[in-house]
Amino acid sequence: MGIYIAFLRSVNVGGTGKLPMSDLARMCRDIGFHDVQTYIASGNVIFATEMTPEGARVSLEARLYEYCGKSIRVHIRTPEELSQIIANNPFPDAAGNQLGVLLLDGAPDLSAPLVGQKDEQVAAGSRELYAHYPSGMGRSKLVLPGSTTGTTRNMNTLTKVLNLACKLA
Repeated sequence: MGIYIAFLRSVNVGGTGKLPMSDLARMCRDIGFHDVQTYIASGNVIFATEMTPEGARVSLEARLYEYCGKSIRVHIRTPEELSQIIANNPFPDAAGNQLGVLLLDGAPDLSAPLVGQKDEQVAAGSRELYAHYPSGMGRSKLVLPGSTTGTTRNMNTLTKVLNLACKLA
């Protein structure tokens, strides 16, 4: 049985996409996921399943569509993949709440100039973009490529979710 972490896009952000985490956990159990655990109200859920990561993603997105009446994008990572994302952090001295990781479906594209960049630093990973926001994420006007389909979590959240996932293993 595989352990996965699902990161939902645009859930409980700025008054949009309201989804109680208790409902998310119930949906996951209804799909057949085991050992379901959510973390904070931004759409992070850890679970175990016999499904492949792609099968789990498709099943969860379909169930979310039934519940919300709109598409909610889900990004799935294994504990090993999340551990690698954290280990590959190109900004190890950045405070965890000032380092965002944009989780993507595929390889990031940094070929075009970044829009709204001031003091932020950006680096590409394999299926993610790292962005250091020295003046704070909330004040930034930086628009990362892929931000309309990806979902961002700060390093503190990724580390906490990984620790929770490792307890299931």
